[in-house]
Amino acid sequence: MKSAAARPLPRFTGDVEVRPSLVPRPGISHVVFDFDGTLSWVRHGWPEIMFGVFGRHLPVQDGESAADRTALFNSIVFGLNGRPTIMQMQRFAEVVKERTGEELVPEDLRREFQDELDAEIAARLLSIRSRAVPHDAFVVHAARALLERLRELGIKPIVLSSTIEHRVREEAEALDLAQYFGEHIYGSPADPTSFSKMAVFQRLLKEEGIQGEHLLSFGDGPVELSSTKELGGLAIAVCSDEDHNGSGVMDAFKRRQLLDAGADAALPDFRDAVALVDYLLQK
Repeated sequence: MKSAAARPLPRFTGDVEVRPSLVPRPGISHVVFDFDGTLSWVRHGWPEIMFGVFGRHLPVQDGESAADRTALFNSIVFGLNGRPTIMQMQRFAEVVKERTGEELVPEDLRREFQDELDAEIAARLLSIRSRAVPHDAFVVHAARALLERLRELGIKPIVLSSTIEHRVREEAEALDLAQYFGEHIYGSPADPTSFSKMAVFQRLLKEEGIQGEHLLSFGDGPVELSSTKELGGLAIAVCSDEDHNGSGVMDAFKRRQLLDAGADAALPDFRDAVALVDYLLQK
């Protein structure tokens, strides 16, 4: 007796890029999400803040164009996205030393960046808690619909972030997202230098008694996606717009970087995620 043919890809409403490696996998039991830029829009604009910190500490070289500096900063900011912030600062300090001989302290750079970002975050969380804006103004477009669908299907969602864990939990509560994850919200410890997403992935597989092939990951950084692929799971790039939540436009740099990291598909947000997950599960 022949097995039933797999249902074809659905007709998506928005921009979705699918690689040949994206095939149905009905055995998916756990879905891992990065947090900042994937589910939460509370920290949107953080790259521009980091660019500003870098720009204040790195003099323009003779003949260096604005495009040259943007490319340099992009390579540091997004190339290390998904890892603890201190690693971006360490790399930037290396560049400054190579160019000028000046030795910057990475922790001082991190604190300068964090103080500026924290002021933005505090204002946004206040607007949410005071109900000046709805929760979903700072949730990446249509993410809640996917989380509700996973709940219906009995699929376990997990947050895995390189942000300090208590901050992730605080922001997930403010956005009314913590309800979907329970205790399965993981972030970096107070000392992030030893934090490894791969180590957390491996621990989760052991604790949950599953194989990598049971994993599906959504993320806007290369670390969680490449780790998922290395373990045998499927990886979906969320190329979220840092300026306009729900624009439906993929961030071009994220798209290129995340597909290069091995993503099986790329989305601008979650408007087509329910249809995509139903296809993968053959529902």
